[in-house]
Amino acid sequence: MEEKKNLLTREGIQKYEEELQHLKEIRRKDVAEKLKDARAQGDLSENAEYDAAKDEQRDIEARIFELEKLLNNAEIADEDDTDNKKVSFGMTVVVKDLETEETETYTIKGATEANSLEGTISNESPLGKALIGSKKGQTVEVECPAGILKYKVMSFSKQKKEK
Repeated sequence: MEEKKNLLTREGIQKYEEELQHLKEIRRKDVAEKLKDARAQGDLSENAEYDAAKDEQRDIEARIFELEKLLNNAEIADEDDTDNKKVSFGMTVVVKDLETEETETYTIKGATEANSLEGTISNESPLGKALIGSKKGQTVEVECPAGILKYKVMSFSKQKKEK
């Protein structure tokens, strides 16, 4: 069975590549030094510094594995090829909740980049799915446990490129 591709923006790919490089080139060396220092203290069976360094090493290696897997299955969504007449991946969308009359702004990204606290939602989320393909002025419906929520698309634009 083929693994699901991770849809990412160019900025997302760059961010994860930089994190991976930092972990491999800097954090690994730091932990190796901590382990060396802890070993020099003698008895490892009751050495808290050694145990902490081993835990940190395990966490770093797990994150490296996770990032390598993510990047190996990454697919860059080319935002330059998007239709400016419809909401699509990578766009920032301003919606109005028709029940509360509040406006909210979201950027639609892949599941691995999405963070609702930072205003990004996944293209796989109920709202993300409903918004993709919609046009300005259109009302979209999102089914959720509390019922059906309705949002009006107020505007949308391509994400600004980071230089």
